[in-house]
Amino acid sequence: MSDTDKLYESALRYHRMSPPGKLAVVATKPLVTQRDLALAYSPGVAAACKAIMDDPDEAANLTARGNLVAVISNGSAVLGLGNIGPLASKPVMEGKAVLFKKFANIDCFDIEVDAKDPDLFCKVVAALGPTFGAINLEDIKAPECFIIEERLRKEMDIPVFHDDQHGTAIVAGAAIYNALKVVGKKIDEIRLVSTGGGAASLACLDLLVSMGLKRENIILCDIEGVVYEGRKEDMNPYKSRYARQTDMRTLDDAIADADVFLGLSAPKVLTPDMVKKMGSQPIIMRWPIPSRKSCLIWPAKPGLMRSSPPDVRISPIR
Repeated sequence: MSDTDKLYESALRYHRMSPPGKLAVVATKPLVTQRDLALAYSPGVAAACKAIMDDPDEAANLTARGNLVAVISNGSAVLGLGNIGPLASKPVMEGKAVLFKKFANIDCFDIEVDAKDPDLFCKVVAALGPTFGAINLEDIKAPECFIIEERLRKEMDIPVFHDDQHGTAIVAGAAIYNALKVVGKKIDEIRLVSTGGGAASLACLDLLVSMGLKRENIILCDIEGVVYEGRKEDMNPYKSRYARQTDMRTLDDAIADADVFLGLSAPKVLTPDMVKKMGSQPIIMRWPIPSRKSCLIWPAKPGLMRSSPPDVRISPIR
């Protein structure tokens, strides 16, 4: 059995350990005596209900809502797995929930919604507003994820956050900001090429533009090549915001003299020859999708590393 197969076997044993899964609900108040039960439930619970009726803000003081986040997905774009559906995505959502709890002590429920239609999905999630203090959208495919987040932010009175967009963008923005300091370049003067036309890539570009990167200095490439004005294949209004008026059609065309490469697409798209065509002291930000192999071996690309000029900065973002 290979090392990668052993990892999968270990993961299955881990998830099957009793109790199955990774989450549980634990009482936060004493439930020892009859009086405890009378305070937690009827008749004493009526006092908390009436207080919230009089002042809805009291829900933050009398219930778990203020520290309770919903991790919600329809399983349509699970990292590295694709459209696997809501049920198969549940281990991922439980995993994100335990990260919230372990590293921020935020309580979470994972909710997997069997709805691909944005209208139905939004209707379901919006109806859950009274239960949660915030919504974390997870692994929803583009462009539906943009529609869903925009609509829920308008309809709900609690924070709505799409992790695949904004979590990724925050990390990428910080990495590029610091890398530019290392090479002594200014963000408003650099030329950036990004691969991937999905939620993560577009959110990264939006944040970098807000940080000072000029939109006209960005070339976006996806599976169809350069995103240019007038292109018909695989376009949507969100991707069109980064369409350039250019004769460039391939990544090989776009990469010439680029200062930064932001890789948020399939692996092995950037070749050693492309790296040599980049500008001086180029920055390469690769965003490898975790896999069985990358859990065991750091996912550097030896051929790319060895054949790159000595002034290249290559950073796998994990």
